[in-house]
Parts: sequence; C-alpha cells; structure tokens
Amino acid sequence: MLTYDGSFSGFSVDDEAAALSFYRDSLGVEVDDTGMGLRLRLPGGSVFIYAKDDHVPATFTVLNFQVADIDAAAAQLAESGVELERYPGMPQDEKRIMRGKAAGMGPDIAWFTDPAGNVLSILSE
Repeated sequence: MLTYDGSFSGFSVDDEAAALSFYRDSLGVEVDDTGMGLRLRLPGGSVFIYAKDDHVPATFTVLNFQVADIDAAAAQLAESGVELERYPGMPQDEKRIMRGKAAGMGPDIAWFTDPAGNVLSILSE
C-alpha cells in the first residue's frame, strides 16, 4: 500500500500571469508562485496550476468553491467582473444558479471559467 503525507490536485492554464491575477485578485485566493507554477492555498488543501503550451480547457468542473451563501458569492464574483456561465439544459435561474437543494438534485451551484477556460464553480450544500 502507498504511504504518503498528503495530496493535492492540479490543472493547466495557457497563461500563468493571467491565472495569478485572476485567482489572487478576482477571487481573493492566496497564491504562491513556486517557480514551476502556482499553488493555490485553500482551506483543507491546495491546488497546483501550471502553464502548458498546448493547454486545452477541461470540459468539466476542475475546482469547486464551497460557500455558505451562493447568492452572496455570485454577487461578489459579479463585483470582481466574473460572469457566471449558462449551460443549455441546466435548470438555472435568472442569476444563473442551479437551485439543486430545492429540487432535490444536490447542492445549489453556479459555474464560471478562469482566463484559460477551465470550469470552476461555487456551490452551497
């Protein structure tokens, strides 16, 4: 069996400087520049972001931010210039939030993208 001291996930971007600005300035995440990429310091762990010349954004959510109040978080994102995505076929309201709790479909969730096109979400359980 594998013995380990911790873990973290990672994903690529096409522009590390744009990612640094977005995660640090728009989202308010603590970011360390490791010299090989960016480490997002998040409650409960970290995420490593690295530049990749042939980056292709994931077609799925790569990072979820748990929030206590999804409406307040959506407003904070809007104030930072971050626009929530609308996905065809998803039952999202006028604020682009899918109210899963009320429909018995999981958490309330809304999606947005980083400058590299990676899909992120805010969610409230």
